[in-house]
Amino acid sequence: MPSKAWVSDITYIQTKEGFVYLTTIMDLYDRKIIGWSLSDGMSTDETSLKAWKISVKNRNIEEGLIFHSDRGVQYASKKFVNILDSYKKITRSMSRKGNCWDNAVAESFFKSLKTELIYGNKLISKEQMKLEIFEYIEIWYNRKRRHSALNYATIEEFKNQINYKNVA
Repeated sequence: MPSKAWVSDITYIQTKEGFVYLTTIMDLYDRKIIGWSLSDGMSTDETSLKAWKISVKNRNIEEGLIFHSDRGVQYASKKFVNILDSYKKITRSMSRKGNCWDNAVAESFFKSLKTELIYGNKLISKEQMKLEIFEYIEIWYNRKRRHSALNYATIEEFKNQINYKNVA
Protein backbone atom coordinates (compact mmCIF):
# COMPACT_ATOMS: atom_id res chain seq x y z
CA MET A 1 0.00 0.00 0.00
CA PRO A 2 1.23 3.51 -0.77
CA SER A 3 1.96 5.95 2.04
CA LYS A 4 3.02 3.43 4.67
CA ALA A 5 6.66 4.62 4.78
CA TRP A 6 8.30 7.69 3.31
CA VAL A 7 12.03 8.44 3.47
CA SER A 8 13.71 11.78 3.04
CA ASP A 9 17.21 13.16 2.81
CA ILE A 10 19.21 16.15 1.59
CA THR A 11 22.32 16.21 -0.58
CA TYR A 12 24.44 18.93 -2.09
CA ILE A 13 25.38 19.26 -5.74
CA GLN A 14 28.16 21.45 -7.03
CA THR A 15 27.55 23.91 -9.88
CA LYS A 16 29.66 26.64 -11.49
CA GLU A 17 28.09 29.15 -9.09
CA GLY A 18 28.34 27.13 -5.89
CA PHE A 19 26.21 24.41 -4.34
CA VAL A 20 22.51 23.67 -4.68
CA TYR A 21 20.75 21.46 -2.15
CA LEU A 22 18.40 18.70 -3.23
CA THR A 23 15.80 17.40 -0.77
CA THR A 24 13.74 14.37 -1.75
CA ILE A 25 10.87 12.43 -0.23
CA MET A 26 10.37 8.90 -1.55
CA ASP A 27 7.47 6.53 -0.93
CA LEU A 28 9.03 3.13 -0.23
CA TYR A 29 5.97 1.39 -1.67
CA ASP A 30 6.91 2.15 -5.28
CA ARG A 31 10.21 4.07 -4.90
CA LYS A 32 8.60 7.17 -6.43
CA ILE A 33 10.02 10.57 -5.54
CA ILE A 34 6.75 12.15 -4.45
CA GLY A 35 8.20 15.48 -3.38
CA TRP A 36 11.45 17.30 -3.84
CA SER A 37 13.03 20.73 -3.67
CA LEU A 38 16.17 22.23 -5.07
CA SER A 39 17.41 25.29 -3.21
CA ASP A 40 20.34 27.63 -2.82
CA GLY A 41 20.11 27.46 0.97
CA MET A 42 19.75 24.87 3.73
CA SER A 43 16.90 26.34 5.79
CA THR A 44 13.96 24.16 6.82
CA ASP A 45 11.63 26.26 4.64
CA GLU A 46 13.79 25.73 1.54
CA THR A 47 14.47 22.02 2.07
CA SER A 48 12.39 19.59 4.14
CA LEU A 49 9.30 21.77 4.44
CA LYS A 50 9.14 22.62 0.75
CA ALA A 51 9.55 18.96 -0.24
CA TRP A 52 6.92 17.95 2.36
CA LYS A 53 4.35 20.39 0.98
CA ILE A 54 4.80 18.95 -2.52
CA SER A 55 4.62 15.36 -1.22
CA VAL A 56 1.27 15.84 0.51
CA LYS A 57 -0.14 17.38 -2.68
CA ASN A 58 1.02 14.38 -4.68
CA ARG A 59 0.08 11.56 -2.32
CA ASN A 60 -2.50 11.06 0.42
CA ILE A 61 -1.25 10.48 3.92
CA GLU A 62 -2.50 7.17 5.29
CA GLU A 63 -3.06 6.27 8.93
CA GLY A 64 0.20 4.99 10.42
CA LEU A 65 2.55 6.59 7.87
CA ILE A 66 6.17 6.35 9.00
CA PHE A 67 8.26 9.35 7.96
CA HIS A 68 11.97 8.51 8.14
CA SER A 69 14.90 10.89 7.83
CA ASP A 70 18.35 11.44 9.21
CA ARG A 71 18.94 13.65 12.25
CA GLY A 72 19.59 16.82 10.23
CA VAL A 73 18.52 20.14 11.70
CA GLN A 74 15.99 20.59 8.88
CA TYR A 75 14.08 17.50 10.07
CA ALA A 76 14.54 18.14 13.79
CA SER A 77 13.49 21.80 13.64
CA LYS A 78 10.45 22.82 15.65
CA LYS A 79 8.78 24.11 12.49
CA PHE A 80 9.06 20.79 10.65
CA VAL A 81 8.23 18.65 13.69
CA ASN A 82 5.10 20.73 14.33
CA ILE A 83 3.94 20.24 10.73
CA LEU A 84 4.34 16.46 10.97
CA ASP A 85 2.72 16.33 14.40
CA SER A 86 -0.27 18.32 13.12
CA TYR A 87 -1.31 15.30 11.03
CA LYS A 88 -1.79 13.10 14.15
CA LYS A 89 -1.39 9.90 12.14
CA ILE A 90 2.32 10.06 11.31
CA THR A 91 5.12 8.34 13.18
CA ARG A 92 8.42 10.17 12.91
CA SER A 93 11.53 8.03 12.60
CA MET A 94 15.11 9.28 12.58
CA SER A 95 18.35 7.43 11.91
CA ARG A 96 20.40 6.37 14.89
CA LYS A 97 23.31 8.67 15.58
CA GLY A 98 26.22 7.89 13.28
CA ASN A 99 24.35 5.15 11.38
CA CYS A 100 24.01 5.98 7.69
CA TRP A 101 22.43 2.57 6.93
CA ASP A 102 19.12 3.59 8.52
CA ASN A 103 18.49 5.90 5.57
CA ALA A 104 20.02 3.64 2.93
CA VAL A 105 17.18 3.90 0.38
CA ALA A 106 17.38 7.70 0.25
CA GLU A 107 21.17 7.51 0.07
CA SER A 108 20.89 4.96 -2.75
CA PHE A 109 18.71 7.37 -4.76
CA PHE A 110 21.33 10.11 -4.40
CA LYS A 111 24.08 7.69 -5.45
CA SER A 112 22.08 6.78 -8.58
CA LEU A 113 21.40 10.43 -9.39
CA LYS A 114 25.03 11.43 -8.97
CA THR A 115 26.35 8.42 -10.89
CA GLU A 116 23.85 8.71 -13.75
CA LEU A 117 23.70 12.51 -14.02
CA ILE A 118 26.43 14.39 -12.19
CA TYR A 119 29.76 12.54 -12.05
CA GLY A 120 31.96 12.91 -15.11
CA ASN A 121 30.06 15.94 -16.41
CA LYS A 122 31.54 19.43 -16.41
CA LEU A 123 30.20 22.00 -14.00
CA ILE A 124 27.08 23.79 -15.22
CA SER A 125 25.10 26.80 -13.99
CA LYS A 126 22.56 26.54 -11.18
CA GLU A 127 19.71 27.14 -13.60
CA GLN A 128 20.92 24.40 -15.95
CA MET A 129 21.40 22.03 -12.99
CA LYS A 130 17.84 22.71 -11.82
CA LEU A 131 16.57 21.74 -15.28
CA GLU A 132 18.76 18.62 -15.36
CA ILE A 133 17.54 17.54 -11.90
CA PHE A 134 13.90 18.12 -12.88
CA GLU A 135 14.33 15.98 -16.01
CA TYR A 136 16.18 13.26 -14.08
CA ILE A 137 13.53 12.94 -11.38
CA GLU A 138 10.28 13.64 -13.23
CA ILE A 139 11.07 12.20 -16.68
CA TRP A 140 13.70 9.51 -16.08
CA TYR A 141 13.57 8.22 -12.48
CA ASN A 142 9.81 8.41 -11.82
CA ARG A 143 8.70 7.29 -15.31
CA LYS A 144 11.30 5.36 -17.29
CA ARG A 145 13.96 3.96 -14.97
CA ARG A 146 13.62 0.31 -14.00
CA HIS A 147 13.90 -0.39 -10.26
CA SER A 148 15.31 -3.59 -8.82
CA ALA A 149 13.00 -3.21 -5.78
CA LEU A 150 10.04 -3.39 -8.20
CA ASN A 151 11.32 -6.54 -9.92
CA TYR A 152 12.91 -4.36 -12.62
CA ALA A 153 9.65 -2.69 -13.58
CA THR A 154 9.23 1.05 -14.01
CA ILE A 155 7.09 2.77 -11.39
CA GLU A 156 4.28 3.05 -13.96
CA GLU A 157 4.52 -0.66 -14.89
CA PHE A 158 4.46 -1.56 -11.19
CA LYS A 159 1.35 0.57 -10.67
CA ASN A 160 -0.36 -1.08 -13.65
CA GLN A 161 0.53 -4.58 -12.37
CA ILE A 162 -0.96 -3.78 -8.97
CA ASN A 163 -4.11 -2.28 -10.54
CA TYR A 164 -4.49 -5.35 -12.77
CA LYS A 165 -4.16 -7.71 -9.79
CA ASN A 166 -6.74 -5.69 -7.85
CA VAL A 167 -9.25 -5.84 -10.75
CA ALA A 168 -8.66 -9.49 -11.69
